[in-house]
Amino acid sequence: MPTIGVALAIPEPWASELQDYRTSVGDATATMIPTHITLVPPTEIGEAEVAQVEKHLAEVATLVEAFRVHLRGTGTFRPVSPVVFVTLVEGISQCELLAKSVRQGPLDVDIEFPYHPHVTVAHHLDDDALDRAFRELGDFECEFAVDGFHLYMHDESTGWRPTRDFPLAAPAADPAGA
Repeated sequence: MPTIGVALAIPEPWASELQDYRTSVGDATATMIPTHITLVPPTEIGEAEVAQVEKHLAEVATLVEAFRVHLRGTGTFRPVSPVVFVTLVEGISQCELLAKSVRQGPLDVDIEFPYHPHVTVAHHLDDDALDRAFRELGDFECEFAVDGFHLYMHDESTGWRPTRDFPLAAPAADPAGA
């Protein structure tokens, strides 16, 4: 059974910067996971359901306007989960609404924790490495337009790979000063 995920890709140059950082603090999973904001966590579906999922995602995309995301600073889910992440300071509600929309119909999945949009930069590391990531990325900041989302498939040897893009209904406005 395929394992899928749905996510917003972080654009370059920030995607590589954050993925390289994640590798540098010892997160061995970093090279197998593109830098992203999760909408649907890893979910097993039947091979026959892929087309139905793609149709659902295409329909959702036509109903959602593009939006801006502004990432700044770090947060953590500790002690509940050993994760350090870059926080969203703009685009939170749009991510929440989009995630809610895609997690309906064939993707009506239970999630382990309440949805909180974020970009993971350290996961399942010792406390010193998590503290380091929290501290060193505390001043990280970037802004970008979200004009679509992606369906990812997991492959044991290559990790998570985007298999289809879903453009959103309308372009986002440029950030001030961009």
